[in-house]
Amino acid sequence: MSVPLNIAEGSGKPSPADRAHAHAIARGSAMEGGALVDVCALAGYLTPADARSANALLVRIVAMLGEMCR
Repeated sequence: MSVPLNIAEGSGKPSPADRAHAHAIARGSAMEGGALVDVCALAGYLTPADARSANALLVRIVAMLGEMCR
């Protein structure tokens, strides 16, 4: 939930620098999500296919948030 909440927070910031900072925090949270997917896969909670799919989505999300930080 951290990623969408930080994106929402950034949308309400008045300055571009403040928005970029909130989006950078969201990007970091998305990267943490990748680590969580890996842990869940190692623990057997996700199939390898589901883990690959989730990580592919997270790569796209991190890329989009990287652009939003600029």
